[in-house]
Amino acid sequence: MNTVKIHFLGASGTVTGSKFYVETTELNLMIDCGMFQGLKELRQSNWTPLPIDASKLDVVLLTHGHLDHTGYLPRLVKEGFHGKILGTPPTLAITGIILKDSAKINEEEAEEANKGGYSKHKPALPFYTAKEVKKTMGLFRSIVKGEWITLSPNIRLRNKYNGHILGATFIELEIFSKLFVFSGDIGRQEDLLLSPPDQPEWADYLFVESTYGNKNHPQEQIEDILIKLIHKTVHQRGNLIIPSFAVERLQSLMYQLYLLYKKNKIPNIPIFVDSPMGTNVLSVFEQFPDWHKLSKKEYEAMCAHVTIISSYKETWETIDDPRPKIVIAGSGMVTGGRVLTYLKQLIDKVRTTVLLVGYQAEGTRGRKLLDGADKLKLFGKYYKVKAEIAHLESLSAHADQSELMHWLKGIKNIPEKVFLVHGEPIVLDAFRNKITDELNWHIHIPKLYEQIDVMV
Repeated sequence: MNTVKIHFLGASGTVTGSKFYVETTELNLMIDCGMFQGLKELRQSNWTPLPIDASKLDVVLLTHGHLDHTGYLPRLVKEGFHGKILGTPPTLAITGIILKDSAKINEEEAEEANKGGYSKHKPALPFYTAKEVKKTMGLFRSIVKGEWITLSPNIRLRNKYNGHILGATFIELEIFSKLFVFSGDIGRQEDLLLSPPDQPEWADYLFVESTYGNKNHPQEQIEDILIKLIHKTVHQRGNLIIPSFAVERLQSLMYQLYLLYKKNKIPNIPIFVDSPMGTNVLSVFEQFPDWHKLSKKEYEAMCAHVTIISSYKETWETIDDPRPKIVIAGSGMVTGGRVLTYLKQLIDKVRTTVLLVGYQAEGTRGRKLLDGADKLKLFGKYYKVKAEIAHLESLSAHADQSELMHWLKGIKNIPEKVFLVHGEPIVLDAFRNKITDELNWHIHIPKLYEQIDVMV
């Protein structure tokens, strides 16, 4: 018998910071390596070195490219990791884009904080730099979806299509004949751009995300809501600001708005896309057409229908543009990026509408707006919130409870243990009850930094 030690270094009792360290007698692996986002105490913990020896870690396996699954990689390298980082080609492309963008934002925010003198740290330092990201990307190695890859005599892996975003997969890790399945983030059954997720057929130990484990997405009439908001924006000669995740959500919004215009359901209102990272991800859609539903013709028409902003100067020109308009800008939970500049200028205007279009983690500005905050802190100062705040939950790229259950029901055996991760405490508990009631599986909800030993 061999012992496999599982260390829950993130996304345990919380949604962000996905990191699962798997210690075996042959190899040490990490599944995902994300940053904590949201609550201040979680964000601060990003600065604390991991409670493992990073130099003894052999390989990192990525489920997909989102920051809460990849954003800690440069710090891991700084802590001594020098092994391989494995992912599908689109995942590595997106991870590179996200890390470069994150480093740029980190460096700019540190510089701004030092100029403005509003940081407690003297000097304020970036979480990581562009140079550190470049070193990290030198460890990237691409793997083919759906094929078993041998990592050591008794360990092999396979990743399978999972929807959610371009390149996303779930990971099957066979260790001494036992199958460990890590769900990553599971996508939707019906998505404008992506196909439904594959389902695992077998799992001895299952690690499953629970973001929406307590509820189903509302049956919203997305078209009707967008049409209403856009007509209101035109009538009031205002601004519709849509903070958006740069990967998949931004492209999905672009396509949705293009289709509405094509069907003559909305006027030809100017649409500005202000997300350098989102623009770079557009090129990944062009590079990997087999990973999404868009034809080349549709892709080109969608891109031609919007104005891509390429400089900070153009950001300010767009803010000063008196025409009613739609602005899609990063980031999706209003934690950083270009959208902050728009909100600083426009959040206190009654003619502004802010449309939130996905999950808003605890402690983020997006969650505060969703919860009815009357003021918002931006660049060290508070601004009154007079804008209308709208929410489209069904545009989420995360499976809801019924879709998660559908994914689980593809498994033909009864897993020895199921670990619920990537969820907030109330949600995790509700999802545990749902799985127990319907499947009678043995469920465990790990705490952050908990270690579990498994005999294989």
